Amino acid sequence: MLIGRQEKERIVLKIAYISAPGRGDMDLILQGLADRLLARGARVAGVVQTNTDCGPDKPCDMDVKVLPKGPKLRISQTLGRGSRGCRLDVSVLEEAAGHVATSLEAGPDLLLINKFGKQEADGRGFRPVIADAILREIPVIVGVNGLNRERFEQFTGGIAKALPADVDALETWFRSAD
Repeated sequence: MLIGRQEKERIVLKIAYISAPGRGDMDLILQGLADRLLARGARVAGVVQTNTDCGPDKPCDMDVKVLPKGPKLRISQTLGRGSRGCRLDVSVLEEAAGHVATSLEAGPDLLLINKFGKQEADGRGFRPVIADAILREIPVIVGVNGLNRERFEQFTGGIAKALPADVDALETWFRSAD
């Protein structure tokens, strides 16, 4: 669970999540939200993911951009032809999480995390950053896929709000959480 009972009683948890069925759709929606909010002057911290097509029969390259101004980090590894293992470069993911953790000191208006993945489900990656943002009462929006939804719900105690995978709906929630 994210926080203990005493903290839960004194903190209004401002956390929401989206899921999108199409490959890469969640990334595009979260990038669209980040772009819109930054253009409107909101202070957005976190990461958004971009995937670069590498051609037929090759997995895409995965990069995350630390918001608002970078760096852009390659979180995928090239494992070679026929590899089936996880391509995530955990050390680079942890580097990105470190950048975002530091940015919370500035008191952003929103924390945006592209994915609550296996690392987060296991207590690593951006999980401590999300918890820190909640304790600081910074609204959080996270992308969650079906594989990790149950662990995400355990982490948040089931209080995270499911939102439609739509930039307008996400912005409306953000404005109401502020």
